[in-house]
Amino acid sequence: MDYRIISIGALARHELWTKAAPAPIHEHATTTLVRSGDRVILVDPSLPPAMLLPRLCERAGLGPADITDVFLTSFHPAHRMGLKAFPNANWWISERERETVGQTLVERFTREAEDAELQNMLRDDIALLKKIKNAPDKLAPKVDLFPLYGYSPGTCGLLLTFPRQTVLIAGDAVATSEHLENGRMLRGAVDVTGAQESFQEAVEIADILVPGHDNVILNPMRKQRGSNAFTLD
Repeated sequence: MDYRIISIGALARHELWTKAAPAPIHEHATTTLVRSGDRVILVDPSLPPAMLLPRLCERAGLGPADITDVFLTSFHPAHRMGLKAFPNANWWISERERETVGQTLVERFTREAEDAELQNMLRDDIALLKKIKNAPDKLAPKVDLFPLYGYSPGTCGLLLTFPRQTVLIAGDAVATSEHLENGRMLRGAVDVTGAQESFQEAVEIADILVPGHDNVILNPMRKQRGSNAFTLD
């Protein structure tokens, strides 16, 4: 098994930066490639296809036909802009995210009957969500779902188990290195208490974290406990 970052994400507005960015930032999530056995899994294909596919080639020498599975840590638009570039892959999301988001979309579609433009957008999202399947608890050998509810109702990461280290692809449960350092959750969580609990679980289990909108981080809390898990095989 191996993993690598295909594209490092960014927040439209980084709430923990003391100085605003000099130019507008297009929000997108960190996209990660995981290979385990015969499975080639792309997590959170965030960039538009025209940008994502060249990066997939540059970073891993792969094309869209090589991807067997796509996993979304949440249904947030910033995590799925490139999803349709992989029509032949299995599309996965946590069952809790799929069911809660689906119910919300249907209720909103019914409520907004007089707004044709919004209804068209909601109709597209509902149709897309129907094509995404409930992910099994084990997505591939040594690749397990790790529920991180809170930021969204069904936010879910992937736990990669190596012989001497654990890697957690955390999605929005751990947004950036600054959020990790300050023990802060990403603003806008639907369940603040749940987000706090998920953040704590992520910090307790992972030697290495892949945040939702940043580069890979060695978990400083694990390092302080004297873990030698950072020796890469």
